[in-house]
Amino acid sequence: MRVINFNAGPAGLPLPALERARDELLDFNGSGMSIMEHSHRGKDYEAVHQEAITRLKRLLSIPDTHQVVFSTGGASMQFALIPTNFLHAGKFADYVLTGGWSEKALDEAKVLGKTRVAGSTRNADGRYTRVPTQAEVQLDASAAYVHTTSNNTLFGTQFHTFLDTGAVPHICDMSSDFLWRPMDVSKFDFIYAGAQKNLGPSGVVVLVAKKDFLAQARKDIPRVFRYQTHAEADSLYNTPPTLAIYLVRNVLAWMEEQGGLPAMEQRNRAKAELLYGCLDALSGFYSAPVEKASRSTMNVVFRLPSEALEEQFVAEAKKAGMVGLKGHRTTGGIRASTYNAVSQHDVATLVEFMKSFAKSKG
Repeated sequence: MRVINFNAGPAGLPLPALERARDELLDFNGSGMSIMEHSHRGKDYEAVHQEAITRLKRLLSIPDTHQVVFSTGGASMQFALIPTNFLHAGKFADYVLTGGWSEKALDEAKVLGKTRVAGSTRNADGRYTRVPTQAEVQLDASAAYVHTTSNNTLFGTQFHTFLDTGAVPHICDMSSDFLWRPMDVSKFDFIYAGAQKNLGPSGVVVLVAKKDFLAQARKDIPRVFRYQTHAEADSLYNTPPTLAIYLVRNVLAWMEEQGGLPAMEQRNRAKAELLYGCLDALSGFYSAPVEKASRSTMNVVFRLPSEALEEQFVAEAKKAGMVGLKGHRTTGGIRASTYNAVSQHDVATLVEFMKSFAKSKG
């Protein structure tokens, strides 16, 4: 029996995508071997590779000005590769801090060049309970780029309206909310997202980059570290993580079968309304630390009256078939990650458990 998976990442995958992988695992497309065993230069894998790119372009209406690229190393490696490619000598980069991952991205950039904090909502306790408004962010028109993080898994905050960076290239880490709703890709110069939230398994990162921006990257770095190298080779410069990309293809196919990103948005908003509605109704027992305008639709964080009760909550939820509810080790509390693969029924089950737990312990 499968559990209800609220893990923040690697997260749950849609059951149909997993079942398809199961059915094709030993014999892909009548070839007599697994997709893991196929050459990345062969026609069978090439078809999967191109299908994944095509489906992503279709789901997001990606314009011809932009290109899909697959990378490895997770989003954390991109923290270093981005300044390696785009932080030219004599320039500086602006970073907007909204959580732990944006801080890590800034730390890597500091190693490689000059940086500036263009905005931060970190409070005196070192926590983040909201994202900044446009007026609070002081951007510099001479910056090499502006880096933002669209959703913050640790603290449960999210940009519902993206910052306008003007003529300065906008780089955005969308690892934890990519494809949760339709969006205008043309407003970004470089988007990156680790697959292990909404897209697929760990092991691959999806990039959506403006071609003109890629062409401006540094050329005095090793070839394998250049994004342009992988873009020109259609993400086949070296052996890509073929199984991970195959599973991304399966998840994208499932998304399209469900009705695409408009359907994903409708599902996700309904789940968020249900869960936050419970938190607000039971605010005497559960406390939600994030300001309402910044509440994440993907990572819902909350506290109970004591850490002992939080530990009991996680343990009893697990017995009831729900896993992944323990908050991040640096923030504590409870966190329910409700990515695309989490159903409204799953969230409703959690809500009923929360009501029962509060009634018995409050």
